[in-house]
Amino acid sequence: QVQLVESGGGLVQAGGSLRLSCAASGNIFSINTMGWYRQAPGKLRELVATITRGGNTRYADSVKGRFTISRDNAKNTVYLQMNSLKPEDTAVYYCQVTIMTTEFWGQGTQVTVSS
Repeated sequence: QVQLVESGGGLVQAGGSLRLSCAASGNIFSINTMGWYRQAPGKLRELVATITRGGNTRYADSVKGRFTISRDNAKNTVYLQMNSLKPEDTAVYYCQVTIMTTEFWGQGTQVTVSS
């Protein structure tokens, strides 16, 4: 079994910054892709950013230039640095990792951006 523990969410004013972290533990052989998704009330869960083991990144157009994803393979941890936050970034953010072909999800952390 794999456990994902997220941290770093909270309440911030528009224009502010937050850094999310997600640490994976358990029966980990090798983590392939790590990523962050988010789900706002009444909306579908959407991709925010992903990063491969080799460091290739992918971002949603809505966060390009404002968010940065990174990972520490030695610590099995993925980070999401969020700058210039907007009210529309308000959502529950979920960490996701892929091991072999299996996806694992974190419990989610709330990010609220006030205007």
